[in-house]
Amino acid sequence: MKAFTRLDGRAAPLALANIDTDQIIPKQFLKTVEREGLAKGLFYDLRFDGEGRPREDFVLNRPEYRGAQVLITGDNFGCGSSREHAPWALQDFGIQCVIAPGFADIFFGNCLNNGLLTVILPPDQVEALMDEAKGGNHLFTVDLESQTVTAPSGAKYHFDIDPGRKEKLLKGLDAIGETLEVARDIDVYEMKQALQRPWLERA
Repeated sequence: MKAFTRLDGRAAPLALANIDTDQIIPKQFLKTVEREGLAKGLFYDLRFDGEGRPREDFVLNRPEYRGAQVLITGDNFGCGSSREHAPWALQDFGIQCVIAPGFADIFFGNCLNNGLLTVILPPDQVEALMDEAKGGNHLFTVDLESQTVTAPSGAKYHFDIDPGRKEKLLKGLDAIGETLEVARDIDVYEMKQALQRPWLERA
């Protein structure tokens, strides 16, 4: 998993609340367990019309937000089913951080477990960031070490994050990577068990 330390990037404002995981990545795109190639399905029904043509008024289709790495959105983002494809699709599209007043619990955990930073800020601060994101081509800074989001105007907002999750993001550790950090201790434990309970090895 790629470490997240500091992100300097463009932000796209998506002023909608209660966006569920089926809107983030519709069910027809869940036929794969690969993380690459899911960007085409991200917000598919919002990005494209019934004929598959891009909707020009959707924020991520507008040229000034092309290449956005930060998504600023409404409350309860990621509600609905627990599909892990949702954070995968966001990451495959280039989104590395989502800022909202709140997230659905399972989606929130899935994002952090996959290296996608989810930042919770009060509604008025999210609205202020959305206002600054309008027009595109503005640089936002998300610094995980200092737990701050800095807007183009220089306004700085502090966010909270669980210390354990923060450490794993900074180190780029997923669940497997975290386990491998104590691989030596695991090996020692297994050797001791083999000596103390050799009958278990024969089982």
